[in-house]
Amino acid sequence: MFQKNMELELFIEDMGVNGEGIGKLDGAAFFVKDAVIGDHVRVKIMKMKKRYGYARLLEVISPSPYRIQPLCACYRQCGGCQIQALEYAQQLKYKERKVRNNLERIGGLSIEGTEIGATAQGILFHPVIGMKEPFFYRNKAQFPIGTDKEGKIITGFYAARSHQIISNRKCCLGVGENQEILDIVVFFMEKYHVPPYDEVQGKGLVRHVLVRYGFATREIMVCLVLNGRKLPYADQLTQELRRIPGMTSIMLNVNDKNTNVILGDELINLWGQDYITDCIGDVKYQISALSFYQVNPVQTKKLYETALAFACLSGKEVVWDLYCGIGTISLFLAQRAKYVYGVEVVANAVDDAKTNARINGIENVEFFVGKVEEVVPSFSENDRMRPDVIVVDPPRKGCDQKCLETIVAMLPERVVYVSCDSATLARDLKYLCERGYEVREVQPVDMFPQTTHVESVCLLHRKDS
Repeated sequence: MFQKNMELELFIEDMGVNGEGIGKLDGAAFFVKDAVIGDHVRVKIMKMKKRYGYARLLEVISPSPYRIQPLCACYRQCGGCQIQALEYAQQLKYKERKVRNNLERIGGLSIEGTEIGATAQGILFHPVIGMKEPFFYRNKAQFPIGTDKEGKIITGFYAARSHQIISNRKCCLGVGENQEILDIVVFFMEKYHVPPYDEVQGKGLVRHVLVRYGFATREIMVCLVLNGRKLPYADQLTQELRRIPGMTSIMLNVNDKNTNVILGDELINLWGQDYITDCIGDVKYQISALSFYQVNPVQTKKLYETALAFACLSGKEVVWDLYCGIGTISLFLAQRAKYVYGVEVVANAVDDAKTNARINGIENVEFFVGKVEEVVPSFSENDRMRPDVIVVDPPRKGCDQKCLETIVAMLPERVVYVSCDSATLARDLKYLCERGYEVREVQPVDMFPQTTHVESVCLLHRKDS
C-alpha cells in the first residue's frame, strides 16, 4: 500500500528514542526527523518496511502547541540538538517517558500506570531534574576543521550520521568563548597557510579544536588535534590565544592515525599548565585534555548529590566506585563514607584521581588500575575492604557482564547505578534484579538539554538485607 516517494499527511502522536516524530496511518507507523509531538505534517516516504517507514518532513501544516522557534539557525543540519524545536517542559516529559519505557520494556520493572513520583511495587520514580537555563551549559566542545566546496577553511559540527562539517562557530550549547577561540584559530590557519586535515586523503595538519572551560574557575584550555607533532608558527597562535581572559592551558594532541577517534594518546604543552581546574560543590578537580569529565557542571552537581543521597552513607560504610574515571564521584562519596575504593582501567585517569584526592586533602580514598572483575575479587577475603555500597557509572554500553557478576558476588547491601543510557541501564537492572536485588528509586537528570540523551540514577537494595 505504502511505497517510497509517496507523500502523506500525518499527525505526530509520539516521539521515538532518537527524537524523531512518530505518526500512524492505516496500521503503519512512520518515523519523521524534525517533527515534534502534536505536529500535523506533510511528509515524503524515504524507506518503507512492512509495518513501518521512515519519512522526510516536507511541511508543517499545523504546528504543535509545543513547537518553538529553535535558538540555533542550523539545528536541523547539525546532529547535536535533535529536539531543540520542542519546548523545554515537553523535552523533560519526553525524557521521563523514555526512561520509564525502557525500564518497563527492557528491564521488566512494573512501573507502568503509576503517577510520576508515586510508589509502585517499591519503586519510587521521581520527576526528571531539569535546568533553569537549558542553553550554554557545556564545558567541553570538539570542533572538526575542514574546507568547504570553495576550499575555504571551516569549522563547526558534523551533520547527523556523516562527516560533513556544518559551518557554525556559535553553538547554543557551548560557552561564548568558543567562538572567539575558533575565530583566532581559523584566522591563524589562513594567515600562515596551515592546512586542515583531509579525511579522504589522509593529508593536512589540523584535525580538531578541543576547548574546555571551568565554570567555577573560568579557566580555559585550548587543544589542537594534529596529524603530526609540530604546529608551524605556534608562538604566534599562543600569543593571540593568551589574550583571552581565563586562558590557562594551550596544548597539542597528536593523532596521526587514520581513525574516527578524535584524540590521540600524546599531549604536547605549548603554553601554560597541562590542565585546568574546576569544582563540583566543594570538591576541586584537575582536568587534562584526555580526562573524562561530565560536560554539564550545573547538572553534574545535582547528579552526584542524588548518587550520594541514594548511597545513604552514615560515615561507617565502605564504598567501591567502579568505572571511577578521574575520581569525580569517588571524592564526592568520600565526604560521607568511611572509605572509598575506586577502580578504573585507564591508568592516566587513575593518576588524575590520585592527584584530585591530594589537592582536596581527602585521605579516605584509594584508587586501583585494572578491570573491575580482576581488581575487586582480589580483595574479597579482606573484611576491611568488603563493600557496603557499590557505585557504578559505566560508559554508554553499560556494565560489562563480568562486572555485573562481580557486583552480585560481592553482596553489597546497596548498589547505586549512574547511567547515561536508559536502555543499557534497564538491561543491567534486569540482570541484578534476577540475582537478589530490587530497584527502590529512579531519578532521571537532564544533563543534555535540547538533545535526546538523559542520565539516570537508580538505587538497588539486596532483597535479603
